[in-house]
Amino acid sequence: MKSEIIQRLTALRAEMKKLGIDAWYISGTDPHSSEYLPKRWETREYIAGFTGSYGLVAVTLDKAALWTDSRYFLQATEELEGTGIEMQKLRVTDAVSPDSWLSQNLPAGSKVGLDAQSLTVDAFRSLQKGFLKKDIELVETPDLLEAIWEDRPAVPNDKVFELDVKYAGVGRPEKQQKIAGELAAFGADIHVVSMLDELAWLYNLRGSDVPYNPVFTGFAVIGEKESVLFVDPGKIDSELKSKLEADGVELKDYTTFYNYLTEIEGKTVFVDPSTLNYAAYNALANNNETVEGTSLVAIQKALKNETELEGFRSAMKKDGVALVESIYWLKAIIGKQTVTDYEFGEKLAEIRAKQDGFKGESFHPIVGYKSRGAIVHLHVFAEDAQPLEADGVVLFDSGGQYIDGTTDVTRTVALGAVSDQFKTDFTLTLKGMIGLTQAKFPYGVKGCHLDILARQALWENGMNYGHGTGHGVGHFLNVHEGPMAIRLEYNENLMLPGQVLSNEPAFYREGQYGLRTENMMVCVERETTEFGRFLGFDTLTLCPIDTTLIKVDLLTEKERKWLNDYHQLVNDELKPLLEDKYHAFLDEITQAI
Repeated sequence: MKSEIIQRLTALRAEMKKLGIDAWYISGTDPHSSEYLPKRWETREYIAGFTGSYGLVAVTLDKAALWTDSRYFLQATEELEGTGIEMQKLRVTDAVSPDSWLSQNLPAGSKVGLDAQSLTVDAFRSLQKGFLKKDIELVETPDLLEAIWEDRPAVPNDKVFELDVKYAGVGRPEKQQKIAGELAAFGADIHVVSMLDELAWLYNLRGSDVPYNPVFTGFAVIGEKESVLFVDPGKIDSELKSKLEADGVELKDYTTFYNYLTEIEGKTVFVDPSTLNYAAYNALANNNETVEGTSLVAIQKALKNETELEGFRSAMKKDGVALVESIYWLKAIIGKQTVTDYEFGEKLAEIRAKQDGFKGESFHPIVGYKSRGAIVHLHVFAEDAQPLEADGVVLFDSGGQYIDGTTDVTRTVALGAVSDQFKTDFTLTLKGMIGLTQAKFPYGVKGCHLDILARQALWENGMNYGHGTGHGVGHFLNVHEGPMAIRLEYNENLMLPGQVLSNEPAFYREGQYGLRTENMMVCVERETTEFGRFLGFDTLTLCPIDTTLIKVDLLTEKERKWLNDYHQLVNDELKPLLEDKYHAFLDEITQAI
């Protein structure tokens, strides 16, 4: 593989020379700003061999670098070894940005090429601003990988299917009118929708173009009277086409999207510069006014309606049953029979698959045993599997896609003896998870204001973790969704009732172990006082937390009560759904401390 990467870089540089450019920038995403990608746009993996879900690449005529965040520092270091591509860190205080790195490695007057269809407006502007100081020109080019990527996968053409309104809660016409009302408030006529999960939510449609994400490839232009869906005609059967047209949706071929945009004139167009690609923006900007802001569809999608929330609660019960059965299976087999980390990941999927309405995993399971637990987004495959033994702990982060909801849960479970240090680390991290769960805060608070609650006990002991604390979760959609987040970095989007988020503080000792406890929760109204509206979080996830790893004396009485109440709830909700043989085990692992 390393030799292939070197050959590909050589071929790419030959294409760069033909166009007279000195560097080529790869955003690592597709025309839809996707995190998880259709095979056609796995450009970062193709050119660098890096398999993580986040990263940027820059290639000059004699150097190359890949940028990623702390989830992937260890993984990227391993995967890039021997390729000649250096690893650069993002989202840390001493990070060297791609534009800075390119400015340091290119002389003034150089040209940096990029594929504008796979770069957001914000990313384009950021690069351009960085290069102004160094007199470096940004040049739009074709996708240079087309010339060197033999047998490159086509745009997926899997069939699209409808998500019944009994699961979605709200029909397509109502969603369109809601967005139209929001547009009017901004003085805008139309909204360009480019994110695949936004498209799926807006039209109550789902697909299978992207592993783990039930989305389909397309674009849309929506307004009070317009609703144009750009999609490969082969993806929509005649019955669904009729239903869409009856709801006022006009279908056009995916390949006509950019031409359609160039024909729009004299409109005020709402665009999200953080997700819309620069080529689409360029096609609109000359003949229209633009209004910029967070995608109106993303904001509405994140505010789950009661039907969606009931779906999440149903999915959590099914998921909880599967997780208890999985932990039972693991505890029964460990030390008696050989089982690897990879096989345990497979078992999680197998047991989930027995649940009603299961549609697949929501992401590739992360199973980190001992020192591999410190690799935050570890991908274990059959060929590099390691045996689990009756010693230490295993961290497993996994989730399911159900017709009525999406799940994402992490537990760290003892397989044998653990050190006193581990128990301290585990308990301090758990205090953070409970602290965020119990937050009560005024309306207007953003995720960065809450993040300290998850880190406080760690910070007090000179400890920290490098990734965010909470991300949005879609309803039978992407396991990672915005626009809000709970992390140190500023995000202007508020915490709002109906948003479903993860809560996953963690701690990692490189070369020793990693630990993380993750629940999903929903933002809810708590009370209104003379000082305003106050919000909080209700926990959705139903899965026991391993109390054998806890130093009880480090918990406050309030934290201990929360944990005991949570375990009582888990027992009450799951026991009626579990076979009798699991009851004693459930009682044991949910008993009060």
